Amino acid sequence: MSDDRFAAQDAGDAQEDLNNSLDASPAPPEDSLDLRDETTTRSREAAEARDRHLRTLADFDNYRKRVARDREDWRRHAQEQLLREILPVLDNFDRALAAEPGPAGEAGFRAGVELIHRDFLKALERVGVRPFSAVGERFDPQRHEAVARVERRDVADQTIVAETMRGYLFQERVLRPAQVVVAVDAAPRSDSEEAGF
Repeated sequence: MSDDRFAAQDAGDAQEDLNNSLDASPAPPEDSLDLRDETTTRSREAAEARDRHLRTLADFDNYRKRVARDREDWRRHAQEQLLREILPVLDNFDRALAAEPGPAGEAGFRAGVELIHRDFLKALERVGVRPFSAVGERFDPQRHEAVARVERRDVADQTIVAETMRGYLFQERVLRPAQVVVAVDAAPRSDSEEAGF
């Protein structure tokens, strides 16, 4: 019986020790609560940053599409402007072709073609295209394309003496280089070449 009493007393002591240890266990430290709050705050900030990033990507994609659409509209507008300038020239061609053929009509036909040529050059000038003359200038590979060369003693070396196709500028930039014939110094002939050997 004394053993039972000791066993009961030991069991009671154990229960009391357990209750004391539970009561004595410290409350969760404030640091862990702060960490939870900070983790929640950081998660919310990360979600907001991700949302801002996705919105920025969508805004950039919309901007890129708008710029492409604006560029296409600008190009279409520029083409329409050029075509409006050229259509009167086409009308003049129609009038010239409708003229009566015959000996008296030939002079009128030539005058009509000259008028069309003049109108066409004016239309091109209104959109910024103008021809430039190359004859008499020094050869410049930026503005001229040499298609032939001739030996000439009466002009300086590398001077343009003829133009086979006119060059054009578009707003002071070369749109098409002029095709030209360039003079080069005549090589002095040796005595054997002059004698025909």
